[in-house]
Amino acid sequence: MTPTLVMAAHGARSGHWESVMDSLAARVRRARPGSAVELGFLEISSPLLSDVLSGVAGPVVVVPMLLAGGYHAHIDLPAVVARTRPDAVVAGQLGPHRLLTSVLARRLAVAGLRPCDAVILGAAGSSDPAALDDVRAAARLLSVRLSRPVTAAFASAGTPTLAEALERTRAGLAPRVAVASYLLAPGFFHDRLLNSGADLVSPPLGVDDDLAALVWTRFDEALAGHRATITPARTPFATHTRA
Repeated sequence: MTPTLVMAAHGARSGHWESVMDSLAARVRRARPGSAVELGFLEISSPLLSDVLSGVAGPVVVVPMLLAGGYHAHIDLPAVVARTRPDAVVAGQLGPHRLLTSVLARRLAVAGLRPCDAVILGAAGSSDPAALDDVRAAARLLSVRLSRPVTAAFASAGTPTLAEALERTRAGLAPRVAVASYLLAPGFFHDRLLNSGADLVSPPLGVDDDLAALVWTRFDEALAGHRATITPARTPFATHTRA
């Protein structure tokens, strides 16, 4: 039996944010017709991930809808899985990845990026240094794609802050500063980017075929790793699959 893909998102107090996540889940389903795909949230939004996991029959692969590591990826989400579906396989977070780079570049182009613009990658931020490093790695990928420097900056925890990055970048020669939104959907943090004073702010990653493909990539990686490292006699999927 092919495992159910459960997309595990954070949750937000924004109907628009939730609508984007629902639409992205629909795009993921369309990418592989006939596959079982569910969407659950760690908090705030409904349905809760714990309820979704409890209601799914058969094997499960959980894909964190998170762009970087940090508390939600390494503590919060694994705790929910351990409590409700300890047999589930948990994939890696989405970023950094070249497919995200492609979406970021397209969003900037649609927003009106010019060859002479300086670029900042604007992310939510985290108190986890490893999560900040994930964002900086994403900035390096975007820098290669755009053939110009890209600075990672953070709207909440992490340095440089968005304000600091904007101040430093404006001291250079670029006539405009563009912020690439390293966020999945509109909401609190995207509002912060929009109100930062940047000349250009791209839309969030949103609903995109490349993002849907990345979700399936993480699913496939997790499933392949699980099958390669755990013997059939010990795997939680053993009762659901045939050798």
